[in-house]
Parts: sequence; structure tokens; C-alpha cells
Amino acid sequence: MSEKRKLAAILAADVVGYSRLASADEDRTLARLRALRSDLIDPTIAVYNGRMVKRTGDGALVEFRSVVDAVRCALEVQNGMVERNAGVPQDRRIEFRIGIHLGDVVEESDGDLMGDGVNIASRLEGVAAPGAICLSEDAYRQVKARLDLSVSDLGSTQLKNIAEPIRIYSLRVGSAAHTKATVTPEFPPVPLSTAPPPKLSIAVLPFANMSGDAEQEYFADGISEDIITSLSKLPQLFVIARNSSFTFKDRNVNVQEVGRNLGVRYVLEGSVRKSGSRVRITAQLIDATSGGHLWAERFDRDLTDIFAVQDDVTQQIVGALALNLREGDQQRLAAEQTENLEAYDCFLRGREHMWRLTRDHNAQGQELLQRAIELDPKFAPAYAFLAFANMLDYGNQWSLSWPTALAQAEGSAIRAVALDDAYPWAHWALGIVELFSRRHDVAIREAQRLIALAPNLAQGHENLGYALHYAGRSAEALGCFDRAMALNPYYPDVYLHFQAQAMFQLRRYQEAIGILKRRLVRNPGTDVSRVLLASSYGHLGRFEEARHEWQEVFRVNPDYSLEHRRKVLPYKNPDDFELIVDGLRKAGLV
Repeated sequence: MSEKRKLAAILAADVVGYSRLASADEDRTLARLRALRSDLIDPTIAVYNGRMVKRTGDGALVEFRSVVDAVRCALEVQNGMVERNAGVPQDRRIEFRIGIHLGDVVEESDGDLMGDGVNIASRLEGVAAPGAICLSEDAYRQVKARLDLSVSDLGSTQLKNIAEPIRIYSLRVGSAAHTKATVTPEFPPVPLSTAPPPKLSIAVLPFANMSGDAEQEYFADGISEDIITSLSKLPQLFVIARNSSFTFKDRNVNVQEVGRNLGVRYVLEGSVRKSGSRVRITAQLIDATSGGHLWAERFDRDLTDIFAVQDDVTQQIVGALALNLREGDQQRLAAEQTENLEAYDCFLRGREHMWRLTRDHNAQGQELLQRAIELDPKFAPAYAFLAFANMLDYGNQWSLSWPTALAQAEGSAIRAVALDDAYPWAHWALGIVELFSRRHDVAIREAQRLIALAPNLAQGHENLGYALHYAGRSAEALGCFDRAMALNPYYPDVYLHFQAQAMFQLRRYQEAIGILKRRLVRNPGTDVSRVLLASSYGHLGRFEEARHEWQEVFRVNPDYSLEHRRKVLPYKNPDDFELIVDGLRKAGLV
């Protein structure tokens, strides 16, 4: 069979909840779908020079010569559906999800298309909300300057069966009356701080692993992360969080583009080569506005000097940026050290596993961090991150020993602070432990201490917001989450849940719904956000939508327990949790 490979704009679409619609009235649903195809869909595809590759029951795969044509076609179809669904009950509406990608495809002799380009478009369609259009970054790049679009940047998302995360942009049709290719954001974004970052702002990109051994990746990443922590201690600097900087890992990036995307003036990049007992680290500081180099140096040292190298890099940045250090800043900048290099190695590997935030990786992280403590019982960082790994176990019931994990976490966090009261992550861990122990005032003080030690660690503002929320001070918490997002522009999707919880507690249910839907696009497997969404719908009297989300909770997690959440979520006032239950009760779900 002959085939040819080519670059194509691929549109994938399907009907939301088709099985439910067909089950309720199959004949009527099929008749309406045929009418839509003949009156709206097929003529619109023809206008924009699309080729119907195949229909898949309730869906379709269409090829276009350009992404611009694909987006215009999608917008016209979705606008048409807004008009056709006007006055139709929610449970009887036909709504489409659409995904668009520009990618490599293989065209077979019968005209069928195969390959990654098709697979990614299909996965994008799968994460799109009803009535929405999701574009891959490759597709969006083709249209952002040519169409007047307003989009929601959903960040990098791991799509099912796709090797690398894909950055997704989402559009949603606002009105059938639109006369040009304009759309409103899929869900109104939660406002972030509009103040620009200070001129003294920096992002530390993940250092490249030049060791020729993929298993040494954790070491290069660890060096970058420790430099970020050191720089975050300086109130004179605005420092982008690890999560956002590491978005650019393994990408051939333009430093000026990085600066624009992260909102910083300076970028630090480098590489690490570890071989036996030697390590070579190169680093260069670049002005992202001009692309000019401010400083560059190579360090060839014994591995035993690794902490001295980290300190040297930090000091060189301070000098290049002409920062005026305050009394005590010089001492604060020093990297947390251990004389046992094997302990440091175990710590780096354990921390890297823990950051993956999965059951299996967390268990591996706990073992490695425990080993680091055995090798050096006075190494505070290992205790701090072991405490957090135990908290993940406790909150998620990730092991049979989860009931004792809170007490274990408390012991490790207290030990970390006792060993090094100036280590920011020690107070981060202790703050979380104190919160889940329902000592809210202490948790707030620990978060404030963390921010005092490292004003630029996003986790400090996240911790403070979390503690304030559970203490019943959600209006204040929202400001903390805004600051955390400013420091971490490619923030993890759980930040959206934090914001939604605060909105919900303030009885701002409609705003909570918008934020929760954005999280579901980025993380369709979340159960807790679906529960909060169902409750929000219940409070607003949207009972059918509440029932649908409640069913989805148990689809993604058959073991979900409302009683367990009541037990572990550290609300100071139990009525704040009962507000969630009340919304579910109004919808007849509990």
C-alpha cells in the first residue's frame, strides 16, 4: 500500500455525551445529527476547503490546507451550534468538542490519515470543554497574529498516549452574532497581579545534562533547583519558580522568547557534566531583552566542591546584577550542605521522585530521602522533603501506613527546623504539617516565616493562602494565590483548585465553576475538583449538571470517600466543609 508523509492541519470533533443522548432518544438524536451535517457542518467544511477524512459515528476527522482555515471553520460551526441550541434544554443539546493540531501525518492510498498529527488532534478534542476549541501550541502559533483571537493558555498538559506534554490554548464561542473570527476566553481567567515584575527579575533554566547518562538527569536538575532556592532568598530579585522554568526543559529555546514568556529580564542557563569524582558546570547569565551575555564561566571541580560551585554561581549573579545586599544576605545565600556526598545524591534523587506527585514515585522518594538521613542524620533538607512526602501519603492514602504518616511528617519537619531554622523548605514542610494538625495560627506563622526567609518561593505564598483559606480567611487567601501564580506563571493545575475553594467558601459559586472547569481541562482525572464543581452546581440549582459531575467523580476514582475528606481537610470551622456537603445535598446526591 503506497503512502506519503506530509504536514497538515487536522481538526478532530465529536459530540459531547453522545451515548447519553442516543440512549434517551436514539432516532431523534440521529435525525438531528444528520440535519446538522447537511445544513451546517459539511457546507462550512466546504467553504474553508476542508477534506472530510472520515466520520467516526458521532465524530469526524477533517484535513485543512492551513490552520487558519481550520480555526475559522471550527468557529463558524461552534457559533452555529450556539444559535441552534438556544432554548433547547441542557440535557437535550448537541454540543461539539473540537481539537486542532498542525503536525506530521501519513496519508494512505485510500486517503485515510495516520500518525502523531492525527493522534494529538484527537487527544486535544478529548480534553476540550463542551462548545470549546482546543489548539496545540504548534497550531496556535500559526493563527495568533492572523486572527483576532482571545484565548485561555491552559499550560503544558500530558495527553493520554502522547510522549511529551503539549501546551494547549483554548477558545470558546461567545455569541452567534460574532461577525469576525473573535471568541471570548473559554472560561474567564482568574485575575493575576497586573503589576509588572521588577527590572531585577530572573529565571533559572534547567541545566543541561552533559554526562552522556540519562540517569544523571536528576543531578543537573537538582543543581538548578538549589540555585533557584538560593536566589529566592533575595528580596531584591523576582525569581521564577522551578515549575515554570522547567517548562523549557529539553527544548531548544530562544532566551529572548523565554524572557517574554516568563516576564523576566534575565535568564541563567548552563550545563552539568558529572564523571566519577569530577564535575564540570558551565553557566551564563543573559539579558533577555537584548540577548547579550552579562557573565559566563566554567567550573571544573572535585565533586566534593559542589556546594562551593553553587555558591560561586549565585555570587557571580549577584555581582553581575549589581545587587545591593543587606546585612545577613551573604550568609543567607549559602547552599545547604552535607559532607556526605552519597547523602546529597540520595536527597537529589528522592526530591526529584517526590516532585512527580504520584503514588509510586512518592514511595521511591521516601526510601531515598530516608537513606539520605541515615547517611547524614544532620542534613536538614532530607528531613524537610521526607516530611512532605509523608504528607502526600497522608492526604492521598497512598500506603497502608497512611494513618501514621501525619505523625511521621511532624517528627521530620520539626527535626528539619531544629537542624536549620534558616532553611526555607523546613518551614514549608512544618507549615503544612501544622495546618493538617489543625493548628491554624501556627501554620500561618510558619508560612510567614518561610516568606521572610525566601520572598520569591512561590510555595511560601501558596502555603500562606492555603492556611488562610482553611482558617476561614479566603478573601486574604486569594491575594496569596495571585502572588504564587505571578512567581510561577506555568503554575500546576492544583493552584486552580486552591483558588476555586476560596471562591466557593466566599459563596462566589459561578466564579468557582469557571476556575474548576479550567482545571478539568488540564487535569481530567481530578476527583476533588469534580466534587466541588458538583456542589457549586447544587448551590446554583443546576441539578442535572451536578448529577453528571458526581457520576464523573466515581468514574475517575471509584474509591472516593466524602467522609475521608471530611476527616483530613483541616477546616478550622467544620461548617466550611459542610458547605460542600450542602451543595451536594441540594442536588440530591448525598
